Parts: sequence; structure tokens; C-alpha cells
Amino acid sequence: MQNLMKEKIQKKFTELFGEGGKFYASAGRINLIGEHTDYNGGYVFPGAIDCGILAKINPNGTEKVRVFSLDFDQFSEFGLEEADAPKESWARYIFGVCRETIKRDGKVGGFDAVFAGDVPLGAGLSSSAALESTFAYAINDIFGNGMAKMDLALIGQSTEHNYCGVKCGIMDQFISIFGKKNSLVRLDCKTLEYKYFPFNFEGYKLVLLDSCVKHELASSAYNKRRESCENVRDAIKKNHPEVEFLSDAKRIWLDEVRDQVPEEDFMRAEYVIGEVQRVLDVCDALERGDVETVGEMMYQTHFGLSRLYEVSCEELDFLNYIARKMDVTGSRVMGGGFGGCTINLVKDELYEEFVKVASEKFEQKFGHKPKVYDVIISDGARAID
Repeated sequence: MQNLMKEKIQKKFTELFGEGGKFYASAGRINLIGEHTDYNGGYVFPGAIDCGILAKINPNGTEKVRVFSLDFDQFSEFGLEEADAPKESWARYIFGVCRETIKRDGKVGGFDAVFAGDVPLGAGLSSSAALESTFAYAINDIFGNGMAKMDLALIGQSTEHNYCGVKCGIMDQFISIFGKKNSLVRLDCKTLEYKYFPFNFEGYKLVLLDSCVKHELASSAYNKRRESCENVRDAIKKNHPEVEFLSDAKRIWLDEVRDQVPEEDFMRAEYVIGEVQRVLDVCDALERGDVETVGEMMYQTHFGLSRLYEVSCEELDFLNYIARKMDVTGSRVMGGGFGGCTINLVKDELYEEFVKVASEKFEQKFGHKPKVYDVIISDGARAID
């Protein structure tokens, strides 16, 4: 897939800008467990995957950025000052990366670029973070800024906050930069400490079933849940001043403020505090080779996301139900929610039957088949020869 994408990018780049330039890539991501914990200062457990964004980029000696998106079949040109924001929504991600680099005293000059992606849009695999990370990594390399990898991830996150209207946590940009082949990473989103765990589920596959229901993370629903969590944190903090993030709170402390916060906010917080612990439980289970516990934690996460955090939907709940009924080891909604995929941990011998039955039953109920993506854990942002 990448070779074909590379050829198309090269052809368009030559047509628009001539010779020169380097290829850069970054990855979409899956998250095995740890959803909506990142902006609450908790743990996440993601991995980069083998689809993402590929770009060819070349400095042009001006103060103008000229970019062509093959996927949107659109051209955008913009300057590097705050007033130069482009009108195309996809170009604002690149503009934001330029501006956030400049704010951190990085050098950014004009450049030409053509890019394309094979991250399925709207599937919860974070195509936007892959785009931000590709350009953050490339700009750092091309203009010799020498920024640390964590700074590049933070540039992507700030781009979302300041130019795209999504108050996201750090997970997506972190793993798009730090991803490593055949490894998942446990990231403490409060301290930014991280640890790699080998991903070697021998006899199992990870498969995504895409409901083809599109979610909009920029919608008020996402930001409203963040506000709920901050509201509960503030209530707990009055009794326990050491609580900086909701993830710092003990479950018993949540009960202390039950009468002081709306029931909806209480439910959101109950999910988050449970999910932080589930990430640690999964890491412990992996280290002792206990795949069944990993799977059960995934099911518990789905229940919490559906009933307490309320970011699932009928289609995702149905896919999760089919997985449970077929004795799939683990299954849950993945990503921000409001549509997208379930991530499923499936024994090799059950894989084909599960995909077949889930697809047929889903089509009978909703009129279309889910898309199926097999997951290969891959590297994050990098230059490509």
C-alpha cells in the first residue's frame, strides 16, 4: 500500500514542484485499553499501526507553505504568521504545527509538500495525529531544530487545542511519534513517563471492526465529558488538595462528593477512575502471560464507555455483543467514541468465523457490513528512504 502511495505522491510532487525533497511518515494508532484517561492524567496503552500519513516535503526558500492533499484533491497555500490561517480544514493541522513550532522558538521556513494517508477516516485511529506528527517530525528534521520527541508530540497536541478546536489529551500524538514495531507503550499522561511492553500475543490476532458510523471529536459531546471530569476533580480537591487530575483520586473519594456533583458527572468520573486501574491490571496480566484477564478488562472498559461515559452507540454495542456471544477473548469500543471501531482480541482459530458472523449479523441489522482492519503494530514518525 505504502509503495503505491509513495508513487502517487512522487508523481504529483514532480508535477507541482519539480525535483528534490524527502519522504516522511507517521502512524495512526490503536489503544488496547485506557480510553478518555489521557486528559484526566491517567494511563493509556497504545501502539502505532502500519497505516498512517506519508508526505514528501522540500524547503522552497520563501515564507510560504504550499501543500497538496491527494486524499482531498486540494491545494492550499499559506504564510507563517498567525493571520495567515488557511481556510481548508485539513491545512489548518499543518499550519498549526508550523505555528506551534515557531512559538517554541523553532525555525520554520516555507516548504512544498504533497501528502496522502491510508488511515481510515472516522474509524477512531487518529488520522489527525498522524498528520500532525508527520509534519512536526519533518519540520524538525528539515530545519535542524533539534527538538526532543516529546516536544514534537506536544506540538501536535497544541495544534489540536489552538487551531482545530479539540481539547484532546496527549496519547494520539505521543504514540504517533514514539511508536515502536511490535510494542505497546504504557504512558502516564500526568508525568509523561512511559514504558514499552512487547506485543507478542502468540495465537491471537487484533482486528478492528469499523461500524462506518462517523464520529466528530470536535463536537461538544467530547469537550462536555472533559468538563464533567474536571468538575468532579474540583469537588474532590476540596477534601484532598493533592488531587491534580481525576486520575489521582481514589474510588472512595469519589463517593464522598456524590451529593455535590450532578449524577452524570459522577458516572463519568466513576468510569475514568476504574479505567486507570484497568490499564495497570492489563500490564500486570501481560507480564504474567494472562491473556484472558486482558480480554476481560477490555469487556469491562466497553461496559463503562457504553453505560457510564456514554460514548458508544447501538452499532458498537451490537458488535461487542456478538464478540462476547462468540467467546472472543476481548472486545471494546476504541477511540473517542460516538462511532468508529471495536477492537477485538481474537484467537487465531476463531478469527475467520468471527469476522464472517459479525459481518453478516451486522449487515442484517444495519444494512451494511462493517469494514475489517487487521492490526500490525508498527513504527511511529520517521524519515523514509
